[in-house]
Amino acid sequence: MSEILTLTSLPLFPLGAVLYPGGLLPLQIFEVRYLDMIGKCHKTGAPFGVVSLTEGSEVRKPANASAKSAAPGGDGFASEAFNAVGTLAKIIEFSAPQPGLMVIQCQGVHRFSITRREKLKHGLWIADVVRMEEDLPVKIPHDLQKSADALGKLIKGLLNSSTPPEKMPMPPPYLLDDCSWVANRWCELLPMPLALKQGLMELNNPLVRLELVCDILERNGISR
Repeated sequence: MSEILTLTSLPLFPLGAVLYPGGLLPLQIFEVRYLDMIGKCHKTGAPFGVVSLTEGSEVRKPANASAKSAAPGGDGFASEAFNAVGTLAKIIEFSAPQPGLMVIQCQGVHRFSITRREKLKHGLWIADVVRMEEDLPVKIPHDLQKSADALGKLIKGLLNSSTPPEKMPMPPPYLLDDCSWVANRWCELLPMPLALKQGLMELNNPLVRLELVCDILERNGISR
């Protein structure tokens, strides 16, 4: 049985995106509520949590007049809501090209489930979370091999092109024989509704996730 890891007061970054374990996510940080948080995470090597928004936007916006009157005592900003399952992110590249701007590249590590959330006075969300079970390694069955072949062809094409390694949409190693890795990379590449990306990420069975991805690939004529 794997160790159950609980984190308290994990800083959250609600986004209009879903981060998968092993996936890359570039971010430009300019909001005051995130500059200090990202700076501290970078200095200490601590992770933060990426969660996908279900209400509100990535950048804080003032609440309209009706919302303000409907929610007396609010902070004057539009409400935000996000999914209860997210992904721990670690910063792998960091730069601060000018005051008030940070440019980072982060990578997904582990999925987590939120048990408690709180919005601090300056708008930063924190949460207590429990790390979810990692996907078990599952070899790709013969009937789903076409999904791995198509992804391998795409990776080979990028490597043979002028795409520099740091611009690759997925980092090595390329685990083209693993259901979870292949499914996750396709979920990042394919255009699909945010709710569907979130639902696929939350699935605890990587084989089922890849089966659903194969259906999407076939409907889009990417693999046959």
